[in-house]
Amino acid sequence: MANGSGSRGRGGSPSRRGGPAHAAAKGRPRPTPKPSRRAEPTPPPEPREFRLGAVPGATPGKWIGLWRERVPHVTLELREIAVSSQRDALTEVDAALVRLPLAAPDDAHVIELYDELPVVVMAAESHLAAADELTLADLAGEVVIVPVDDVLKVQVPDAAPPAFSSPLDTAEAIATVAAGIGVVIVPMSLARAHQRRDVEHRVLTDGPRSTVALAWLRDRTTDDVETFVGIVRGRTARSSR
Repeated sequence: MANGSGSRGRGGSPSRRGGPAHAAAKGRPRPTPKPSRRAEPTPPPEPREFRLGAVPGATPGKWIGLWRERVPHVTLELREIAVSSQRDALTEVDAALVRLPLAAPDDAHVIELYDELPVVVMAAESHLAAADELTLADLAGEVVIVPVDDVLKVQVPDAAPPAFSSPLDTAEAIATVAAGIGVVIVPMSLARAHQRRDVEHRVLTDGPRSTVALAWLRDRTTDDVETFVGIVRGRTARSSR
């Protein structure tokens, strides 16, 4: 005789899903969900300025373009500084493109960037313009003009001294050369910066090169300086320092 054990629970009562306990659970109010907290918007960075010094002939255009892409909220101000006072100028800028040697560099970071070839600038009608390149020996007997802002300090054996005082700057020296008086030796970037139709320039193969470097004072290293150093060294926007 069947005892019906398969149709009852342990307590002998029917085990139906729709029993009183289930009905009470269905009638119980659901807890009100807590409102989600929205993330507070990040305030925009405070606008500020990065001051970059540059000696004549330095060409930071590419780096400035990358800076403006990566750090648009920081205005980059480019200031021209003289080679003769580039060491003192470091106290007035965040970083600077300078020409080595840099006086008293112990309290400054210096990163060498590139070397510039020396060139001889002469009048377009000079006999020296017939050569593709020149050596110091080719300048024997020539009047070599040395401007006050000279950066190469080239010693030319057997050069003829000029019969006038030194021009104040490279632009004035090249204007004198254009008139057919003497030659001047400068880094290639300066020859290009002061290019004229009435002058030519040729590489001086055995002349000293001019090294352009990035420098800044050690006690003025900031996040912005580190960012510019990274740009100069070719780091991408995602690379770590």
